[in-house]
Amino acid sequence: MTTICQILHGMRVGGAEVLAARLARRLCGQFRFVFVCLDELGTLGQELRDEGFVVEVLGRGSGVDWRCSLRLASILRSHHVSLIHAHQYTPFFYGITARLLCHQPAVLFTEHGRHQPDYPRRKRIFANRVLLTRRDRVVGVGEAVRQALIHNEGIPAQRVGVVYNGIDTAAFHNGGSERAAIRREIGAGATDLVLVQVARLDYLKDHATAVRTFERVLAKRPDSWLLLVGEGPEEPKIRKLVDDRHLQERVRFLGLRTDIPRLLAAADMFLLTSNSEGIPLTLIEAMAARLPVVSTRVGGVAEVVEDGQTGLLTPPGDDECLAEKILHLAAHPEQRRQFGQRGSQRAIELFSEQQMHAGYLRLYAEMLRG
Repeated sequence: MTTICQILHGMRVGGAEVLAARLARRLCGQFRFVFVCLDELGTLGQELRDEGFVVEVLGRGSGVDWRCSLRLASILRSHHVSLIHAHQYTPFFYGITARLLCHQPAVLFTEHGRHQPDYPRRKRIFANRVLLTRRDRVVGVGEAVRQALIHNEGIPAQRVGVVYNGIDTAAFHNGGSERAAIRREIGAGATDLVLVQVARLDYLKDHATAVRTFERVLAKRPDSWLLLVGEGPEEPKIRKLVDDRHLQERVRFLGLRTDIPRLLAAADMFLLTSNSEGIPLTLIEAMAARLPVVSTRVGGVAEVVEDGQTGLLTPPGDDECLAEKILHLAAHPEQRRQFGQRGSQRAIELFSEQQMHAGYLRLYAEMLRG
């Protein structure tokens, strides 16, 4: 069976990591998948090991760690890897340099999002043009990401495609029956205003803006709650900010959860305050669950959320504007319902897991044919 190696920073729960795991689980009957984590194993990595997948951890050093490339090349040789699927730029760089030291497998590079500030770097542009071969493929998870790869990575436009992120939309259709039970678990009343943000606790998600936004909302709607779902390095800072602003009675840190459809069913709105995004899986999940969205307009968010149709978008970092949008939707339940219905239909039409997997399957087959 043909072996595909997926390379990531690590396997904590995040959009790229969830996509990689789902892809392997769905296509494991057609390909053998091996995972390589540059930095750490993570929760998903342990789950995949428990399921029988090979998951290697390299322990990358600081700077450009050429020993990491050597160790990766050894793994590629020992597992007879025919195709590398690298998620994000750094895994792509190590994959494309490691393959020079072994049997030259083709490389698929998926870019999930861009760090800010995002600008061209001459060394990277030169490396990309020299190291990419005719067999390799590059995709962005949305058009905004594709444009960044063209303009800031110097990859020719004809070489960069788009494969939209996708989810199992059906999994988010039937959570409403548990709404009351979940609200009791968190202490919220039946008519309280419940906001949920599902995002890794990372600086790119800008939870500080979410907390400041919620403080403004709570001042006008004392029956409001904010549910923060996820794990990550910024958790101590976010907790301190919540405590400093005396919001701990109304903000719930729910940690890493496997029952996202249930939690979304308990909410009235989905909040996302990121300052950088690709095509966020959590936004698609919220729309599939018929939740109206209030989000910052960054990256590919506007490709997912139709402003004024399935949600409301604001500039990043603007907690006053975010709070204003939330309070507007809180006062207009019929508009919330319409946004939710349109969002669910949009998720099904554009962002299904079946479409995403079919896109990657076509790329795999094309690349393996040479």
